[in-house]
Amino acid sequence: MAEKKILFVEDDKNLGFVVQDNLSLKGYDVVRCFDGEEGLQTYKLGQFDLCILDVMLPKKDGFTLARQIRSTDTDIPILFLTAKSMQDDKLEGFRTGADDYIVKPFSMEELVCRIEVFLRRSHSTQESTHEPIHSFKMGQYTFDYNNLTLTGNNSTKVLTQKEADVLRCFCNNLGIVIRREDILKEVWGDDDYFLGRSMDVFISKLRKYLSGDPSIEIVNYHGIGFKLNLKA
Repeated sequence: MAEKKILFVEDDKNLGFVVQDNLSLKGYDVVRCFDGEEGLQTYKLGQFDLCILDVMLPKKDGFTLARQIRSTDTDIPILFLTAKSMQDDKLEGFRTGADDYIVKPFSMEELVCRIEVFLRRSHSTQESTHEPIHSFKMGQYTFDYNNLTLTGNNSTKVLTQKEADVLRCFCNNLGIVIRREDILKEVWGDDDYFLGRSMDVFISKLRKYLSGDPSIEIVNYHGIGFKLNLKA
């Protein structure tokens, strides 16, 4: 699979170096710019999969840059990386067409998780016309979505429709962090808070059903989402 290409616009030299270095180690092709004007020109010349923009940039601020990028591409994920934490600034960021807003200081793990989420979502949108898969093999288990069965560890568990819907969502995104709201919208059609509490119960049940195979884990990324992993 080709490296995903990220446009990273950040004028802080130290932070910029750390982020670029870490993302490069994760296998991303990161193109670094130091001001908004350079960021816009670089964006126009390249084919990028995702943009990470600081808000307080020389020559052209991140909000303006995001609007100009969004005017030519309605789908590319845009993440703001900034020290600003006021609610009005966040709202302004989302109004420009940004997909997420990460406040400094932050952990690289959080940033990488959010990048994975948006790149996966973008990829899924591009492949949305493909025939859906209904049977999955996970370690010692076989999941048959059409028949609502999870077979393995010398037993067959009949799932409820919602349990099967959630598990299929995980299987379709194996090894990828899925945002909580994306699971809720796919399975329940809404991301209401109380539905989120219900979702947590379903995920706890799925963990129990899959506990017979220690190579399978559903990891919770607090405040972000979940990932179904198959450990080597």
